[in-house]
Amino acid sequence: MNFESRADASGAFHAASQAQPNIALVKYWGKRDTALNLPAVGSISITLDSLWTRTEVRFVPGQKQDVVSLNGRSDEAEAKRISACMNLLRQRAGVDYGAEVASHNNFPTAAGLASSASGFAALVHAGARALGLDLSLAEQSVLARRCSGSAARSIFGGYVEWTHGQLADGTDSVASPLLDAEAWPLRVAVAITSKAAKQVGSTEGMRRTADTSPYQSAWVDTQETDLSVARNAIHARDFDALAQISEYSCLKMHALAMAAQPGLLYWNGATVECMHRVRALRQQGVPVFFTVDAGPQLKAVCAPSAIEQVKDALRDVPGVLDVLDTGLGAGARAIPVGELAR
Repeated sequence: MNFESRADASGAFHAASQAQPNIALVKYWGKRDTALNLPAVGSISITLDSLWTRTEVRFVPGQKQDVVSLNGRSDEAEAKRISACMNLLRQRAGVDYGAEVASHNNFPTAAGLASSASGFAALVHAGARALGLDLSLAEQSVLARRCSGSAARSIFGGYVEWTHGQLADGTDSVASPLLDAEAWPLRVAVAITSKAAKQVGSTEGMRRTADTSPYQSAWVDTQETDLSVARNAIHARDFDALAQISEYSCLKMHALAMAAQPGLLYWNGATVECMHRVRALRQQGVPVFFTVDAGPQLKAVCAPSAIEQVKDALRDVPGVLDVLDTGLGAGARAIPVGELAR
């Protein structure tokens, strides 16, 4: 394959991309194949806008090792995951070049804000471009899923569905867009209740849940109905229906995890108080609902007209450190090299 047009002045192949985290409204929790990151259930998410990961990838001919920097620091465990992801791209391109990878998040990492989703979506997008691989968005979604399950969804913007698939090789477990962000421009207020990395990561949490929770089979058996309800709500722009199914799926996922042995409790006190605050707002007629992933941060999804009221209400909750404000955003895309932390 000819990479000459993509080589920088040093002869390395260089590209940069940006991707945003996504929030699952109908949750992904559990894997039917750990090696391929194949989910036990399908999921539906929204891709955010103002939170982002920017990643530069530089393949250097003759270099044997990958060099990885995340937010200016090295992380051995994440470096192994990144190298494994780069191997998938190197195999596609038929090269063995070592890579220099630098990635930056403008939001807390490994704290329940889907930093792996945005990070690996940006990594696959930039790495494929650097190697001159002409991959469709569906192919990028499959590769991103191999690296981090929910990254399959961050390849796309707006409202996205990730199917669990049936094939053993996972080629049909891919995300696809349901609705553009501009078609139903909701807002999201993110209540940050902790900036620490969670004690039990999602992969371990899913494994423990599948192995020990008595509710695992019910979770899998009821997911298709939940997906259908959410899909219909999104196409109809029915906020109340989406609010009901999203909170239901969120609480069901956490009940499933809490019933594992030992139980997984990703919330803190402020998370619970934020849930109560959001429900109180909705009882007052404010169009807002909550969802919480595997971490303590609460996401309040609301109509654009309600965002300031929702942010003020969440800021008043004791234990809330900050409230981020974002709309719905686009999928993974190219950015100029050198704009990593701008």
